[in-house]
Amino acid sequence: MIGLCRAIILFIVLLLLPCAVIAQKPFFDRTHPSQVFNEARNYRIFLPPDYANSKQAYPVIYYFHGHSDRYTLERYDDGKDTVPKIAAFVASHPVIVVAVDGYVARDYTGFYGGSPWDIRENGGEYDFGAYFRELVAHIDNAYRTLTSRRARATSGLSMGGFMSLYLSARYPDLIGSASAFNPGPEFYVGEKGRLMLWRPKDHVSNHARTKVRLIRASGDYISQYHEEIREAYARDDEVAFEYRRDEYHRHWATSIGETFDFHLRAFADSTLDNVPERWSHDSAYKAFEVWNYRVQAEGGKEAPGFTCLEDVTQNGFRVTTRQWAPDGPPVFEQHLTITTAPLYQASAPYQVLDYDLSSGVITKSEIRADTTGRLTIRLNGAGHQISFVGPGTGGQPPVLLPLTAKDKLRLAPAQDLALPIRIYNPRGAAMEGVRVKLTSEYPTVQILAGETVIPKIDGGASWYIPDALRVRFTAGDGYFAPTRLLLTLTYDGWHSVNKNIDVMVLPEVLETAREVMILDGRTTTLNVFRQKGNQGGGGSIARTVTEGKGNGNGVLEPGEEATIWVRMRQGLDPFDKNNWYRAKVYSDSRWITEVGDLQEQKQLEWTSAKERTSLIRLAPSTPTGTRIALLLDNESWSYTWTPDVRYGTERLYQAFQLHRHHLHAYELVVVSTPAKR
Repeated sequence: MIGLCRAIILFIVLLLLPCAVIAQKPFFDRTHPSQVFNEARNYRIFLPPDYANSKQAYPVIYYFHGHSDRYTLERYDDGKDTVPKIAAFVASHPVIVVAVDGYVARDYTGFYGGSPWDIRENGGEYDFGAYFRELVAHIDNAYRTLTSRRARATSGLSMGGFMSLYLSARYPDLIGSASAFNPGPEFYVGEKGRLMLWRPKDHVSNHARTKVRLIRASGDYISQYHEEIREAYARDDEVAFEYRRDEYHRHWATSIGETFDFHLRAFADSTLDNVPERWSHDSAYKAFEVWNYRVQAEGGKEAPGFTCLEDVTQNGFRVTTRQWAPDGPPVFEQHLTITTAPLYQASAPYQVLDYDLSSGVITKSEIRADTTGRLTIRLNGAGHQISFVGPGTGGQPPVLLPLTAKDKLRLAPAQDLALPIRIYNPRGAAMEGVRVKLTSEYPTVQILAGETVIPKIDGGASWYIPDALRVRFTAGDGYFAPTRLLLTLTYDGWHSVNKNIDVMVLPEVLETAREVMILDGRTTTLNVFRQKGNQGGGGSIARTVTEGKGNGNGVLEPGEEATIWVRMRQGLDPFDKNNWYRAKVYSDSRWITEVGDLQEQKQLEWTSAKERTSLIRLAPSTPTGTRIALLLDNESWSYTWTPDVRYGTERLYQAFQLHRHHLHAYELVVVSTPAKR
């Protein structure tokens, strides 16, 4: 009898053993059907140990892998580092982690070893943003998850870090927090045939209502890019941003547990579930939805472009288009249809005040809310400041209109400068006694005249105060120095609104370009620097180029388009001597228009980061003898290898990819009138 009992007990133990083993397994590899890919897609899910026995719902962190890896997260370390760390965190915290698969068959030669996420310049077959929404819907349906915005996070390494920042910026109403370990700095997004270069540092305002964390390994070979991303986020006082630098010698995900703790803090922040009263958003897509607003862009010959919504409130918004970020010209031919969230009184009439940013023309019209309380407005791509007047709208504050068609003002030091301040009244009624005050915390800024009062601004009108506010900047040498001014507008007696004005101050000493070549349809052969490899070295090679549109005589004449090349004595790399570089061109002349953003690979650059330079056009009506000051900005780069550097017992893993910008002064003199063509 005793033997029989022991046999029964042993049988029960063996029967239950698989369940026990399954319960202890740290992750599961599973699939789900995808309409975006028209196939089954893989993912790895880490579930808390009590998931099977509890009724609790959990927040979710979606983790995106880097280049050459997949959802298994085992390519870089054979599963010995990232997977155990994620598993250990999930085992001791109430959270689910889903490792997403970036596999694209076209870009992989085997299970591992490919370029994921379809975000290369020649990609665009698959929209991993649409797929991410599909995966989220599957996870929320198949598992017990918390489905509020604050309970959903993204994280990732390298290209996956880029995806974490990009998707959380694209869907800020879906994702409450985002983290990135050594993210790739820039890739291409948008519809196939109209892909746009997207850099996190150009779209920080998309994250103004999202918690963001950046983690950099000190020995990461692209750490200079991470510093540039950090600076952009740290300078935006509307972003809840954290940054950590780890002493580590590889391009790797460090501080995983601490970073996931950051997401746990975000999960506990109930304010992340609130719809913001004011927000901004940029998108590379023709059609998109954000915070219950719907935008549709049409026309523009299907050319790529960004649609940018800024300072959206119930009272109105600013909308602009750009051919590229951050400073491209408008897509004038584009037609936008914008439908608001259901914020307004159903079927009620509303007055629309439209200030055209390109012409300064103000128009007034009337529209009616639909039965759900949405307003629909149709605009061209020139740029508009829109305000609504009607039931439910409040007393809008005065608006600072854009000071430049570019991204930032670029101003000279050591001069008494008047700022081109224009204040707009978005209301239907007049504003009286608007007090304007200019201040700065920067010691390099001297406020020469910082206060004025605007006696009256009629409804839908603007007031220009060019001489009332004046400043002087102090600068050093080198490159543009970022500087910030604060404009405070006090209205209706005691209400006030603040607006930052970011200025890039020119160096005190600006060298004249050593040698300049203008390619106006001209073909020429130039010596350019070519890197040898990721251990440093290199030299000059001959490159033949044909660029611009014109008669090819090397002189920019009215009506012609051209690129401008600069020859430098010494670039960043020790072996880069007496080579030519194409330049980015800055000018505040009304005769010069930047008509193209040329994006080229930085030779052996492994990040997908681009050298960005200009194609400019001289207006056909430019008078002979006109003198135009240009700033020529070229970039040089280097692999910096320091073989005597150690991280613990190991040598430096890989050379740093570094880059530097160089500014040159150049004066263009228009010496002839346009020839008839």
